Amino acid sequence: MAAAKNKPGYDDANIENRKARFDYHILETVEVGIALRGSEVKSVRAGHVSLQEGYVLARSAPMELTLHSVNIGEYGPAGPLGNKRQHAPTRVRSLLAHKREILKLAEQTEVKGMTIVPLKMYFKNGFAKVLIGLAKGKAKHDKRDTIKDREAKRDIDRAMTRKHR
Repeated sequence: MAAAKNKPGYDDANIENRKARFDYHILETVEVGIALRGSEVKSVRAGHVSLQEGYVLARSAPMELTLHSVNIGEYGPAGPLGNKRQHAPTRVRSLLAHKREILKLAEQTEVKGMTIVPLKMYFKNGFAKVLIGLAKGKAKHDKRDTIKDREAKRDIDRAMTRKHR
């Protein structure tokens, strides 16, 4: 089993929420751990995760950070859903962070228009991590500006590659 860590691709599961950067202004990011069950870890390594609908709740009264509406697909070899070894795909998952980080995030989300969204899920030194971002929603004209900038960058890149040929 130790040889598996040396294989390429062992810690390469890298799931991104690209839509979050389009829909929100990301003001601050925090890397947190995530508590997963065994079959969830296998599914994340296989890349069966959807972060698009997900959001994070930070509470200060019972101090907790929870991940909601993230779909981690079932891992087929773990058995049927009725089996205790299988997980529910969209269950609420606990995120692991320091108290001061949770309190800071809880304070900042009380401001109108602020939310916490998952940006990326990956493995670091064998542990599952989630990059969460404190975000403020973009207005329609901001999204148009983002599209315009992206298309301009694409045109510039095309022109540069033609120049080098």
